[in-house]
Amino acid sequence: MSEFGHGLFIGKFYPPHRGHHAAVTVAADRCDRVSVLVMAAAPETVPLADRVAWLRATHAAQTNVTVAGIPCDAPLDVTDERVWAAQVAAMRVGLRAAGCPADVDAVFCGDDYGDELARWFDAESVRITRSPVSASAVRRDLAGRWLELAPATRAGLTTRVVVVGAESTGTTTVAAQLQQHYAARGGIWATTRNVEEYGREYTSALWDRQPGREIDELVWQHADFDAIGTEQSRREEIAARDGSPILICDTDAFATAVWERRYLGPAARSGQPWTRVPHRAVYLLTDHTDVPWHDDGMREGDLDMRAAMTGWFTDALTAAGHSWVLLTGSLPERLELAVRTVDPLLDLSMRFGEPLHGPGFE
Repeated sequence: MSEFGHGLFIGKFYPPHRGHHAAVTVAADRCDRVSVLVMAAAPETVPLADRVAWLRATHAAQTNVTVAGIPCDAPLDVTDERVWAAQVAAMRVGLRAAGCPADVDAVFCGDDYGDELARWFDAESVRITRSPVSASAVRRDLAGRWLELAPATRAGLTTRVVVVGAESTGTTTVAAQLQQHYAARGGIWATTRNVEEYGREYTSALWDRQPGREIDELVWQHADFDAIGTEQSRREEIAARDGSPILICDTDAFATAVWERRYLGPAARSGQPWTRVPHRAVYLLTDHTDVPWHDDGMREGDLDMRAAMTGWFTDALTAAGHSWVLLTGSLPERLELAVRTVDPLLDLSMRFGEPLHGPGFE
């Protein structure tokens, strides 16, 4: 039997950091059951659902922890009973909606208002050691505090840039040079990753399984693209959890659907589950013009197909609502345009909307 039955830990988690996770662990060790409630307000630019998902992923192994969330735009003011009533009403509904117990035995808090919060729940106030890391410090310097975030949160906040295009249009070269460009910043940026195209690896293995055929004679099935799309996304997620605040991808699962159209024609499908990818800052589409054909032994040499595929990519990306930028010109010109596109998007993704403030709160 634990010290407490039901413990409660409430916060904005904007964003969740290692101090939050340490507090959840302390509560989980002292309670039979812990409810973690995320409360998000409209000015905050990290969606509530994302914060809940990141906390759930980080604490998945702690089976006595339940993470819930609720929007709350009531003011913050520990001196006003009406504000307390509004805030606590939202808390109770958020807990009830998640199936959490109505009775709270202990409120865990690292701030001075913890005693008053516990009083509203008729619970014991448990003061936890305040973390040297704060969400406000993370918001002020996301790159500098990047390693204070759990892998799931880093993956969610990573700026993802995907390079796509037809065969022999320079996608691999652009992706590699973009990765080198951002890694050259040093510090945490040195860990910038480039997720390589799994499809080439898969094609080589498929070719080995069909001896005696030329590359353009390979037989492709729906299951091949299911496997490529799923594995491409798996590798991307691993890289996003382990890299810098920017991730470069040499294609992705969404683009795999365009390649299915390339090889299966009218038999190609649409809306496969693996085409639903995380948010991308932008797709960089390498144009087929001004790029000489280069046969690396795994290309089929269909020059007309390159032009067709460029159009397929623009249509598919537009229909799905993705932002995309066409890269044209020489390789240095394409790289320069790519950097000019990505830099402001990266800067934007590193900024957070100012949260609500009030008496008694930071």
